[in-house]
Amino acid sequence: MRVQRSLYICAAVISIILVLTGCKIKQAEPSTPGGQPPATAHPVSPAPQPADPTAELVAGMSLAEKIGQMVVVGLDGTAVQPEIRSLIKERRVGGIILYSNNVVSSKQMSELVNGLKQTNRDAGGKLPLLLSADQEGGRVSRLPKEITAFPASRIIGGTNDSKYAYQVGTALGEAMKAVGLNTDYAPVLDVNTNPNNPVIGERAFGNTAKTVSGMGVQEMLGIKSQGVIPVVKHFPGHGDTSVDSHYGLPVVEHDLQRLRSVEFVPFASAIKEGAPVVMVAHILMTKLDSDTPASMSSFDIQNVLRDELKFDGVVITDDMTMEAVGKTMAIGPAAVKAVSAGADIVLVGHDPAKQKAVIDALTAAAQSGQISQKEIDASVYRIAKLKTSFQLSDEPTPPANVSELNRHIQAALKR
Repeated sequence: MRVQRSLYICAAVISIILVLTGCKIKQAEPSTPGGQPPATAHPVSPAPQPADPTAELVAGMSLAEKIGQMVVVGLDGTAVQPEIRSLIKERRVGGIILYSNNVVSSKQMSELVNGLKQTNRDAGGKLPLLLSADQEGGRVSRLPKEITAFPASRIIGGTNDSKYAYQVGTALGEAMKAVGLNTDYAPVLDVNTNPNNPVIGERAFGNTAKTVSGMGVQEMLGIKSQGVIPVVKHFPGHGDTSVDSHYGLPVVEHDLQRLRSVEFVPFASAIKEGAPVVMVAHILMTKLDSDTPASMSSFDIQNVLRDELKFDGVVITDDMTMEAVGKTMAIGPAAVKAVSAGADIVLVGHDPAKQKAVIDALTAAAQSGQISQKEIDASVYRIAKLKTSFQLSDEPTPPANVSELNRHIQAALKR
């Protein structure tokens, strides 16, 4: 009896200690009829996150394929020639720009575009080609002559009718799509404050930031409504220049306050409305970067365009074969400098030797680590997202119905 009482006392003391220390006495698990303890519920694992198909696509690309996506090239002639076929098949270029000398008729243009698409399909291209042209209207037009001509931006801006600008943009997009192109280097968002500007002039919607913003953004949205990629240009602003960047390097001396109140305004408006691509010009903005043209300036691209204006789309340079670049440095190092500064795509409009030099220079910079794999992947990811979001395809485009297209354009141009 004395022993049994001692055991009770010890058990009670142990229970008190366990309670005070927060410990719990494990209860015996009930047995199932088969003598086994019941199955316990396992914690539910979080549902697996869906894979990002674009990231997977980029991860599966070779370095040559990635570098190729970061280059848009021009071509000679009015049909697919060996040089351009080699650039697509062997150098894996991801985009083509057409100029007036590549276009004879809508039928020929359709055959050329479909030939380029077929070449990319034959090469096993993982992404469709960007097929592009400078189709602004007025003196900058790349469409076949039998298609109704579009007015210059100054004429559109002079109406001060934003709905009209949207109509014109819609017709531009329809015309580009009809001939098989998917990217338009338009609208021009430069504020033409210099009446002696040798390169912009009537290409601008007007000489105030308000006019250019109101009209240019609506034209951009009209182009976009047709599934064609609009490329706004020429950031940071080519409107107050006295030198044509085709022949020399324009220099702009405005301070940041002026740039923010005039030159940047249309681009900021376009970015807020979803501009997918911005073209950066070969302009030396001395108060932004005193030594480097905007197309190769990390400050202009990263600090201003990306950070201040919050642009997260694709950045493309203006044509690197312009003398604004040629008189500054060799095209290979210039292309590396542009990509290092934040450009996603380098435009090389002319000369197969220069096009290959750019691809070779970018490849060498990637292999040496001068351009990091992370930077390359980020650019290619943005390019791939752009192409998939606009549902680009290398499937052949049927010949344009020119008479029907002209009716649509003429209706859009009426007020």
